[in-house]
Amino acid sequence: MPQSVHHPPRFHPEAAIPVAAGLTWLWCAASFGIVGFLFSVIPGCLLLASGVGMLLWTGDLRIPQFAAAGGLLGVPLALPATFVTGPGTAALLVAASIVSFLAAGRISLRQEPHHRDVPEPDESLGLYAQVAVDDALLASMQIRLDVRTGDEWTQISREVMEAAEMFEERGWLEKPIDYHRTPPVLESPRIERKRMRGRVYEHLTFDSAYEPWDGEPGRERWLSFGPTRTAHAWVLRHPGPPRPWLVGLHGYQMGSAAIDLLAFEPGYLHERLGMNLILPVLPLHGPRAVRRSGDRFLGGDPLDSIHAEAQAMWDVRRILDWVRAEGAPAVGALGYSLGGYQASLLACFDEELACVIAGIPLTDISRAVWRHAPMLHLLHAEREGIVRDHVAEILRVVSPLVLEPRIPHERRYIFGGVADQLVTPDHVRDLWEHWDRPRIEWYQGAHITFRSHAHVRKMVREALRAGALTVEGGVAGGA
Repeated sequence: MPQSVHHPPRFHPEAAIPVAAGLTWLWCAASFGIVGFLFSVIPGCLLLASGVGMLLWTGDLRIPQFAAAGGLLGVPLALPATFVTGPGTAALLVAASIVSFLAAGRISLRQEPHHRDVPEPDESLGLYAQVAVDDALLASMQIRLDVRTGDEWTQISREVMEAAEMFEERGWLEKPIDYHRTPPVLESPRIERKRMRGRVYEHLTFDSAYEPWDGEPGRERWLSFGPTRTAHAWVLRHPGPPRPWLVGLHGYQMGSAAIDLLAFEPGYLHERLGMNLILPVLPLHGPRAVRRSGDRFLGGDPLDSIHAEAQAMWDVRRILDWVRAEGAPAVGALGYSLGGYQASLLACFDEELACVIAGIPLTDISRAVWRHAPMLHLLHAEREGIVRDHVAEILRVVSPLVLEPRIPHERRYIFGGVADQLVTPDHVRDLWEHWDRPRIEWYQGAHITFRSHAHVRKMVREALRAGALTVEGGVAGGA
C-alpha cells in the first residue's frame, strides 16, 4: 500500500543499551553460582545478541522483539540476586532490563514506516513500553512456531494451485460470497451451567455440521480435525424478559472460558451495560484446538486458514439464528484482533446486526503471515513457488477487504492503535477505506493496550447505545 514519506534512521544508537545490559548480566552471572548463572544467561544472551543485531542489522523486525523479551524476562529474574549479592546488584539488573525493554520499543517504533491516513505516533516512554509488550509477545510466538518440512511445503504449494484453479472455475474469486453456503438453523444446542470465579455462565455446544466443498483442496485434512467439528460458546444472560445480545469474537490463541470472559469484561458489558453476552469459540481454538490453541489457523497453510474462516462464519451465523429465536430484540458484534477479522467478515453476511465494532482488526491474512513468519519459512515457501500474491488470491473468498459489508454505514465502527506491532495500522486503515470511512478511533498505543485509552471505551459504549444494545437504567439504549 502507498505510504507517506518517512525515512527510518539507518542506525539506532540506543541499541547500545541492551548491549551494555547484556554484558552486565553476564558479568554478574559469575557470582550467582551455577543455578543463578543458568538463569542469568537467558536475559544476558538475549540482550547482548539482540543489541548487537540492532546495531548491525537495522530494520530486521524480529531482533527488537527478542530484545524486548530479554528486558521483560530480566525484571523477575533479577530479583533473586537480592539474596545472593545484595539489593544493589538486583536494582542494577532490574534497571538495565527496564531501560533495555524501553529501548527495544523505541527502536521498533522508529523503524516502522508511517502509513498514510494514520495519525503519527506521539513518542513517549509509555508508548515505547506498549510497543515493547507487543514485541515480547511476538518473540514468544516466534519460539513456539512449528518448523515445516520440505514435503509439507510441496503439499501446500500444490493445494494453493489447485484451489486457485477450482475457485476461478466456479467464479468464487470474482464473487466470493458464493463460496459460502447458508448453514442450517440452530434449534436445540446443548447447554451446561458452569461457575468460574464466582460467576455463573453457560457452556453452549452443538455439532457444527460444516464441511469444505467436495473436491476442495485440504478437505480431508480439515475433516480429520475432530475437535473443531463441535462448536462451543460461552454465554452470560440475564433472567427475566428478553434483552439485547452482544456477540464477542475473541483473538488469536484465545478460546478458553477463563480468558474469553476476562477479555469481554462481563462486569462492564454484561452487568453494567445490561446485555446478554455470547462468546463463540473460533475453530482450532480452546476446546476446538487440534494441539495448542490457534495452531493451524494462521500457521502458513492457506487452505486451513480458509476452512477455519469459512467454518467460523458458518458457526456464528447459526449462533445468531439461535439468539434471535431466544427473542433478542437486537444483536451486535464486537471483535478484537483475529476476532476483529471475524466481526468484519460477519458484517458481510448479516444486514440485521445492530452494530459491528471491529477492534484492532486483522484484515489481511497473507500480509500478516509475510510480516510475522520466520524468514526460513518464507524462504522455503518461495522456493516451492508459494508467493504472497498467489496466497492472497485464494484468500479472497474469506477476505473482509473483498466481500462487501451488508450492514448500513452508520452501524460500522473501527478502532486501532497507531503503534500496533501485531496488527499494523495499515490493516485497520484498509478496512476503514473498504467500509467507506465510517467512524474510527485511533489511539496512541499498541495491540493489547486499547482498554487503557478512554476514548476507545467511549466509542464502544456509544456504538452499543446507538444500536439499542445497552440496558442501562432498565431501558435499552438508555442513559
